[in-house]
Amino acid sequence: MSTGYKDSSLKVFTLNSNPSLAEAIAANIGTELGKCSVSTFSDGEVQINIEESIRGCDVYVVQSTSEPVNQHLMELLIMIDALKRASAKSINIVMPYYGYARQDRKARAREPITAKLVADLLQTAGASRVITLDLHAPQIQGFFNIPVDQLVGVPILSDYFQERNFDDLVIVSPDHGGVTRARQMADRLKAPIAIIDKRRPRPNVSEVMNIVGNIEGKTAILIDDIIDTAGTITLAANALIENGAEEVYACCTHPVLSGPAIERIENSKIKELVVTNTIPLREEKQIEKVKQLSVAPLISEAIIRVHELQSVSVLFD
Repeated sequence: MSTGYKDSSLKVFTLNSNPSLAEAIAANIGTELGKCSVSTFSDGEVQINIEESIRGCDVYVVQSTSEPVNQHLMELLIMIDALKRASAKSINIVMPYYGYARQDRKARAREPITAKLVADLLQTAGASRVITLDLHAPQIQGFFNIPVDQLVGVPILSDYFQERNFDDLVIVSPDHGGVTRARQMADRLKAPIAIIDKRRPRPNVSEVMNIVGNIEGKTAILIDDIIDTAGTITLAANALIENGAEEVYACCTHPVLSGPAIERIENSKIKELVVTNTIPLREEKQIEKVKQLSVAPLISEAIIRVHELQSVSVLFD
């Protein structure tokens, strides 16, 4: 941590979704969080007051659109409007977790593409740029007509497992869509990959069919971008053990962990679940099996690079 960032025109603000991450980001940059208050009227309307001048400043607002999703999204939109009307030079949205990202296409007739709607709302409100981590579908970047920097969580997760010095690893994708992510981790850990072929009859319900690749006697690491109800990941872990894996670890960037997720993980064959702090874990989710890593150093480095007009792409590798 530096003693103080040299440019006072860089301002970091936080709303209610992830204040502890925002504090860590500001500390890494060497600045203090900007002063603002978020309150609600008795009927639930959000009221925001920015309590310092930000005229001509480059402002970075840290807000994941995690649970309660719609509350946090409205806070963000109202904050953007407040910053625009207070003459901020640029309004940069630091959204570690981009909610609604799973609704990124029309899978059935008459479905909305809500990830695009959220992109439109952010731009219309006045956002200049978005910095995010591991979008559920990378093409969501194309829903925006402003710059989007998508950082990746694989290096942070890989470094953690690298330090554990496991023998005979295999990196496993829980579905076909996650193969690229599994390959990135496998390249870093010099390990082979395996794929779980599954069929999903309806949302949040998955059925494991078979495993492609050799997992016999190996330590398996399951990697995903989001773990929500943990149905997919726990079924996958149990299938790996049944098919001869020695032990199973799991990891993801975004620990949504809703509904029965914690109970499922607790009762599964997963030895440890490694996640990042793009979404804060409430106390009841902080079980012994769950290990949380910080993305603050990565995000603070991205903010400094954006502010100083340096390349951000080196952080994607």
